[in-house]
Amino acid sequence: MFVGFARTSTTHQTHSLEAQIESLSQVGCEKIFKEQVSAVASQRPEFDAAIEFVRDGDTLVVSSLSRFARSIRDLTQQVDILEAKNVSLKVLDIALDTNTPTGKLMLNLLGSINQFERELMLERQKIGIEKAKAEGKFKGRKATARAKSNKIQELLDSGMKPGAVAKELNIGVASVYRYRN
Repeated sequence: MFVGFARTSTTHQTHSLEAQIESLSQVGCEKIFKEQVSAVASQRPEFDAAIEFVRDGDTLVVSSLSRFARSIRDLTQQVDILEAKNVSLKVLDIALDTNTPTGKLMLNLLGSINQFERELMLERQKIGIEKAKAEGKFKGRKATARAKSNKIQELLDSGMKPGAVAKELNIGVASVYRYRN
């Protein structure tokens, strides 16, 4: 059985998620797990569910290697889990299938290259942010709770509990306590 897994880093990437699901469906995935969470998040419930779901002889299919693993270490750990379950991995964008010895070799090589590219990208991003800060163009993320401080106090004064205020304003409970008078 082909089992698909699709992931985007943010909820704003709906087109990317839809494209992944379409690709997975086209190759014959009978079940597709999907989530919108950063790969660096500590919890990836749908990914964990997909790994748990696959059985002996199944193939886990992903659109790209970056959808499957966060690093070469993570790649190795996840592949070991799949191998222990006698499940192969298929990566669509690079036509890789771990059902073959060549596929296993390519997986390790491409996993290392993928991690190298990510580290270079993060380094360039850091340099760009430092440059923008030096030029006064980068000030970081705008504080959302601070802008809602008046509304926080208004809701608290009306008798609403801090947890309810946080939910109502889509902010953290700690922010409610931080900005109350």
